[in-house]
Amino acid sequence: MSLATGTGRASHGPFHPAHRIVTWTILALVTVTAFETMAVSTAMPDVARELDAVRSYGFAFSVLMTTQLLGIVLAGVWSDRSGPFPGTLTGQVLLASGSAICGLSTNFGVFLLGRALTGLGGGLLIVMMYVIAGRVYSDEVRPALFTYIAGAWILPSLIGPWISARLTEDLTWRLVFWCVVPPVLISIASMVYARSHVSRLSLDVATSSRDHGAHVRAAWWGLLIAVSAGAVQLAIHRLSTHHSPPVVVGLLGVLGVIIAAPRLVPEGTWRMRPGLPSVLCARAVLTAAFFGGISYLPLFLHDQRGASLQLAGLAIAVGSLGWAVGAYVQGRPELSIQRHRLVTLGGAFLAGGLVLLAVIAALNFKGAFSVLALILCGLGMGLGVTTTTVMALELSPVEDHGENSSALQLADVLGSVVGIALATAIFAAHHVPRHDNGLFGVIFLVMGLIGALAVPAGQRINT
Repeated sequence: MSLATGTGRASHGPFHPAHRIVTWTILALVTVTAFETMAVSTAMPDVARELDAVRSYGFAFSVLMTTQLLGIVLAGVWSDRSGPFPGTLTGQVLLASGSAICGLSTNFGVFLLGRALTGLGGGLLIVMMYVIAGRVYSDEVRPALFTYIAGAWILPSLIGPWISARLTEDLTWRLVFWCVVPPVLISIASMVYARSHVSRLSLDVATSSRDHGAHVRAAWWGLLIAVSAGAVQLAIHRLSTHHSPPVVVGLLGVLGVIIAAPRLVPEGTWRMRPGLPSVLCARAVLTAAFFGGISYLPLFLHDQRGASLQLAGLAIAVGSLGWAVGAYVQGRPELSIQRHRLVTLGGAFLAGGLVLLAVIAALNFKGAFSVLALILCGLGMGLGVTTTTVMALELSPVEDHGENSSALQLADVLGSVVGIALATAIFAAHHVPRHDNGLFGVIFLVMGLIGALAVPAGQRINT
């Protein structure tokens, strides 16, 4: 059983026998990654207390995000030189090893090592999976595939926090991390099996448009942007309005990001040049706005509206359903709207949802109204983010899938880092306990304005 590559690929659905094993492997990895993301956040307070690291709580997330950025850039270089198969296996091994080390850790230093390996493996995997999607599936099939990928986030989003809470409270937080290992080991065996059942050209190397020197430079720029993003996050966690070492480190980190980011994405990305650059720009502003705003929603609902953390988590889960609906809509084969208009529409929905949150906060409306805002935000992300993934592959020749998938994910993670950092800086500078309605309104409004930038970016894709 083999699958043709290039323009001759058959337009079978994602679960056609020619695709099935690869599809199930991808969906299994996405589900495990989603569970790890949602469940770890719930378990982290207990982890920090047991490992005597409450003051360093944020580093567990910062370290992962920093190494994830590095993994994303290295994945683009590696897949260009060796194809997606070796990097996929390595990413799976790192993800399983990192989770196992976190579960076994007896001090916070070892725990951070596990988080670093998990982030590096996750960065490799997300890019490699997109390269595989570009190699194995035709242009007609990919929208449906990414609908299923978005759907694979729903169940972990709904039950991951609950499972994590039960394991942590009734047994031990270590089980949250160990639960990740067996499914990843199964996915390794599945990927090895898949390689022998699809065309080897699909999972092996394709001729890259970049030479060895370009690969080396990309790796060094990737290291710089990872270290710089880590410096920014370190400074934000220790924010001070006075001159201090963390402030200097943060400013140097910002400078490093400004220097490195343009060299790791297509020229003209931040100027919304037509075509692929505007796709990546739209992806960055969508993730910056969404994660910058949504990261503060549980705090807003809990502190300002008196909601329990469980109810706040349920509200976010409802938003994830909106995301799935948006992804489903963009994947419908009968959809007649041009794809770049879906990006524009997604930006409009996201901005509208965030502005509605700002109004709810500023005018002291009931927190229940936030559910409608979250549905709008999720719908916007499902339309916009999923469509940018599809378009990035459509606008890239096969030999550039690794480079451009890496650039897409770098825009994704960098947007998240910048959005969360900006929201954190605004909150830390003006926080007054129990009197933050206006402050939350400002955060949501700023994120809404950032999300609105996806509207002109979407319009520029097809000009």
